[in-house]
Amino acid sequence: MEISLLGPLDAKSAGTPILPRAAKQRQLLALLALHANRAVPVPMLMEEIWDACPPRSASTTLQTYILHLRRLISASLGDRSGMVAKEILVYQHGGYQLKMLPGTVDAQEYDRVAAQGQAAFDAGDRESAVAAFRRALDLWQGPALTDVRAGTLLELERVRLEESRLGILERRIDIELGMGLHTELLPELAVLTGRHGLHEGLHALRMVALYRAGRPSEALSAYSALRTRLTESLGIEPSARIQRLQRAVLAGDPVLDAGRTGGAPGGRRPLGFLAA
Repeated sequence: MEISLLGPLDAKSAGTPILPRAAKQRQLLALLALHANRAVPVPMLMEEIWDACPPRSASTTLQTYILHLRRLISASLGDRSGMVAKEILVYQHGGYQLKMLPGTVDAQEYDRVAAQGQAAFDAGDRESAVAAFRRALDLWQGPALTDVRAGTLLELERVRLEESRLGILERRIDIELGMGLHTELLPELAVLTGRHGLHEGLHALRMVALYRAGRPSEALSAYSALRTRLTESLGIEPSARIQRLQRAVLAGDPVLDAGRTGGAPGGRRPLGFLAA
């Protein structure tokens, strides 16, 4: 069985779709998949589906939802007895556990590969870190759980995954800037800053890439555009970090070129000076 959560919800077993149509059953499947191979307590499942106001029939209704998911699994496997499905979607320790093989839930695989990239980054292995981060990001097919009605718990997971995705993306580009790939990164950064107009980290990376590509005036224009968006949308000025970067561009500060072809030693981020 394979389940995709990084984009539209999708689930297949032996190549046959097992995706429920009902909104609450889709919620249930998504939450079980996010916690695959761990028992999710019944109260937690109820909180996701009904928030703080479960009906009196909640326990019976939840069992009905579980039965429907098992029937979908059984049908995909040709399991007329339903015994195999019960071994895949198991009741134990006061909750339900969806048993999945390694690598078959894309969100869990993303977390695993991203952690590999972080470990390589911490060890100073830039090439391995970038390769792992790219593999992790390639698992995404769109916004997480984009077509699933999210209760409190799924919404927290959705936010966590999206924040992680942006963080990994920013880190990967930062490392590649340190490897001298500023020109190659400019098209991607133009798209990303257009899509995430208030994300200072991505704008900072684009400013450095433009500066290193011999286009300091465009780097300053990128700062001005960001400042306009922040003041008009949120009524705030750019952070001290971005203001330091603007001053460095204006001054032609050599620190902006530090590590542009060799990267920062010891696994440090190429733009670490901005935190000073």
